[in-house]
Amino acid sequence: MSSDFDDILSANEQFAENFALKGFDGVAHAGIGVVTCMDSRIDPLGMLGLKAGDAKIVRNPGGRIDARAVEAMVLGVHLLRVDRIMVIPHTRCAMSSSTLAQVREKVGESAGQDVTWQPFGMVDDQAAALRDDVQKLRSHPLIPGTVRVGGFLYDVDTGLLNQIV
Repeated sequence: MSSDFDDILSANEQFAENFALKGFDGVAHAGIGVVTCMDSRIDPLGMLGLKAGDAKIVRNPGGRIDARAVEAMVLGVHLLRVDRIMVIPHTRCAMSSSTLAQVREKVGESAGQDVTWQPFGMVDDQAAALRDDVQKLRSHPLIPGTVRVGGFLYDVDTGLLNQIV
């Protein structure tokens, strides 16, 4: 059967030929939890010097600590050996360099319909939002004080991390 995903399925078959994670236990072997943006310029494992199996990674627009990211990090801490959490938004992020009106206009034009009903989590001040997001995790009743939480800004032009909090 031909599919719109034939190229991806073919690549997957090649990947599976040398699949090294068979029987992997699923825990974060480096003890790292990462919340970062969905931006394709970000290679979460590569930028941290990690490999598959080392970290639990959550990606969303802007790399924000939303309800799903909190859920993932709570599960990571209690079930998957996460003892350090890194929150990592990035430079030149559309969620912080555009206004809500601009994003809605672009999406509306692309979709060919009114999108004013769709929420988008725009970020006015990345450093302030990052401090707030780190505090959300540090103060969460299911994230013990023994878990270290840090906030970093990833520079998509240099590949460097800058610890903000």
